[in-house]
Amino acid sequence: MTSEFREQLYIGGAWVPPDSSERIEVENPYTEQVIGHVPAGTPEDVNLAVSAARQAFDGWSALPMAERGAHLDRLHRALAARAADIARTVGQELGTPVKIAQAVQAGLPLTVLRGYADLALAPAEERTIGNSLIVREAAGVVGAITPWNYPLHQVVAKVGAALAAGCTVVLKPSELTPLVAYLLLDAADEAGLPPGVLNLVTGTGAAVGAAIAGHPDVDLISFTGSTATGRAITHAAADRIAKVSLELGGKSANVILDDADLVKAVKVGVGNAFLNSGQTCTAWTRMLVHRGHYDEAVALAAKTAAGYTVGDPFDPATRLGPLVSAAQRDRVRGFIERARARLVAGGLDAPLPDTGHFVAPTVFADVDPDSELAQEEIFGPVLSIIPFDSDDEAVEIANNSKYGLAGGVWGGDEHALAVARRIRTGAVDVNGGSFNPFAPFGGYKQSGVGRELGQFGLEEFQQVKAIQR
Repeated sequence: MTSEFREQLYIGGAWVPPDSSERIEVENPYTEQVIGHVPAGTPEDVNLAVSAARQAFDGWSALPMAERGAHLDRLHRALAARAADIARTVGQELGTPVKIAQAVQAGLPLTVLRGYADLALAPAEERTIGNSLIVREAAGVVGAITPWNYPLHQVVAKVGAALAAGCTVVLKPSELTPLVAYLLLDAADEAGLPPGVLNLVTGTGAAVGAAIAGHPDVDLISFTGSTATGRAITHAAADRIAKVSLELGGKSANVILDDADLVKAVKVGVGNAFLNSGQTCTAWTRMLVHRGHYDEAVALAAKTAAGYTVGDPFDPATRLGPLVSAAQRDRVRGFIERARARLVAGGLDAPLPDTGHFVAPTVFADVDPDSELAQEEIFGPVLSIIPFDSDDEAVEIANNSKYGLAGGVWGGDEHALAVARRIRTGAVDVNGGSFNPFAPFGGYKQSGVGRELGQFGLEEFQQVKAIQR
């Protein structure tokens, strides 16, 4: 284990001292020891960062897109050289098991950044409608506020798109997992990104996040996190009619139809629900199973969950790491304690390591679709299994949620596709279709507004102009 104590912020192309001497400690959720700290930024730090971004905007947005793409290409190469450090850092500050940290926490953001560099390097296409030339321009200064569960991927999904579009950025990473963001800024500094184009202010949501959301010179706020915080950010931005892009919560359904490959559907479904210790907004936390296969599915899910080894994130045998904090662990345990359903795996009495913010991989059967267990985003390794008798009932249960972010459907190809079309979510995987980092990502209902990733994510950071001639 290594320690990382960061004393500065990155503003205007340089590492600068913060306004305050206060610090935020970063804890390793497995050892429960402090492994570093970062500055507790202030509204004054935000003012300086926004001013730097505003000063850099005209020059950066005026660059040909291909030149911005060349900058992103250099940034990608500098960040890729830090891949091992990224996986190690996320493993320490979040507790993600090493195999997942290498493949997802380090690998995915590199893929996404590479995609935005390639999009920017591609020849620009312009469209005409009658006598109008339709052009896309950078939205302006972006405030990017990111969560702790995928602490580099969520940053890159915003920063890569914003920079490719011609925007400049003020970034506030989560105070729980801020260390990996410093690796990105180290890479940006090494790659020679122009001063003020990308700025970093660490701190709490109450101080730094609120200052960004309410700042009069921030043109667009891109936020990923809880629905409650997204609502507060929207209110703050509404006072000045600023654009807001939100990627919020989820309570996704995994629908296993009567003609599905049951063994595969259950195995993949449990893995999806427990990915990153269940701290994933797209997690399929509701498994809906046709009643004809229900008992078998419950038994398979319980057996699969029992195979998830809990322990040290840096042990290759570990499949489930700790939750990010004691508060998050206690929150998840509260859902388990209040559950009124049949416990078939895990639970509060399951054996766990002596240290670390762990919750055992837990499966409940016979869950009421209207219960708290089936309606609230738990954000931990807790799976609910619900029976259904018909496709119509399955769709009704799947759509019975204030969220609409993701989901899965298993069955005969055409049968599963027909059901997937009826589910009101931003993404649906049919028969285990793999995640596509270049497809639009976002949700319906209280899961958010707007889309990230790929061309759709790029366009989120652009304005559309019609030029008549």
